Amino acid sequence: MSRALRIYYAAGPGDVLGTYRHWREGRDDPSQVAVTYSGQFYDLVRELEAEALVVASNRTPARLWEGALIIKHRAVPFDQSASGVLYHLGQFWSAIRLIGSALWYRADVAVVVNGTCDWFPLRVLPALGVEVVPTVHCVLWRKGERLRGVRKLIATLDRKFFARSVAALMSASHEITTQISKVAGGRARPVHEFLPSYRREQFAGLGEPPPQRKPFRVLFAGRIEREKGVFDLLEIAKAFGAAGRTEVEFDLCGTGGVLEELKAAVAAAGLGGRFRCHGHRDKATMREMFARCHAVIVPTTTQFIEGFNQVVAEGVLSGRPVITSSVCPALEYVREAVVEAPPDDVGAYGAAILRLCDDLNYYRSKVAGCRAAQGQFYDPERSWGTALRNVLRSAGLIAHARPAAWAATAVTAAKPSSSPSL
Repeated sequence: MSRALRIYYAAGPGDVLGTYRHWREGRDDPSQVAVTYSGQFYDLVRELEAEALVVASNRTPARLWEGALIIKHRAVPFDQSASGVLYHLGQFWSAIRLIGSALWYRADVAVVVNGTCDWFPLRVLPALGVEVVPTVHCVLWRKGERLRGVRKLIATLDRKFFARSVAALMSASHEITTQISKVAGGRARPVHEFLPSYRREQFAGLGEPPPQRKPFRVLFAGRIEREKGVFDLLEIAKAFGAAGRTEVEFDLCGTGGVLEELKAAVAAAGLGGRFRCHGHRDKATMREMFARCHAVIVPTTTQFIEGFNQVVAEGVLSGRPVITSSVCPALEYVREAVVEAPPDDVGAYGAAILRLCDDLNYYRSKVAGCRAAQGQFYDPERSWGTALRNVLRSAGLIAHARPAAWAATAVTAAKPSSSPSL
């Protein structure tokens, strides 16, 4: 090949430009605890001396053209619509737009994060010389859900895509891999699984959980949405108060669509002293929050399409037992460190908290389980970047004749006049 490898990366909703600015300065994005997938992508592109067009579905407009990289934020239409028909119309339009951009860019491969578009329209790309690598971070359907209507039709249309049209797939969990296989009728292309990746220094020296168990502090981190179980936590706090178990306190870190509603409900219940909503916290502050807590809770409900919830891994890496359910595919990887509750069972979640609070030997056994499960999240061979490298190698896309130009230049607010609208 007479030019460098060109990769189109449809990166999901993250702030890929913000991450790039930190990456260019030689540091991780401080807004995230895990090593970001886009940061791992930039590492790989530089290692391969490739060129890349990175398009994120972030709603904040941004654009950059710097050396071998083009970076753009471009929202997916109707991606938050309550109407299934409108949602999939937006997904189909996003797929057509992606196909056009990949062809304009003369990409050799398109790496596409789920949620960017429906999969089946991308079947045309391999026929036009562009390999496709889906990177699937969430389950395709909710736990216990029976597909019907538009969702069933979409799954049927996706079958040939997963079975025939892709070089390989990337999956964030065994559960996701199983669902991909079901959609493909058991004939899915090779699947490379990956785990979230962390720096050891983020958790080094964190120490054992606080020996003082009054108060017993439970940490929630993530989106403040009803489907994430945050109002279930409030119901648990109310029940504990009624039973005189006021030593159990809750800290919630994150933002979301129901944050203000939750704050109002907490105030109305008179629980502000032991049910605290902190909003978004950066990596350094989250380290402090993990250090102060005794347990981490991830009460995602069956109404949410969950991926590998990174907070489960972060609780384990902090040496704090995690309370969650089988709704979270991450459970399978860290079971020895987890107290499992039945999905959507508020009473069982409350009982799990009290068992950790009251049974010190049981609590210590789960802390030991955390230590046993930590290594996999530090292993670079299990990272997203390594999985992508392996896919590109197996597809014969690694070796190219001319490397990309990786000269450092200043970030600019606008592209050259010859740049496309993408």
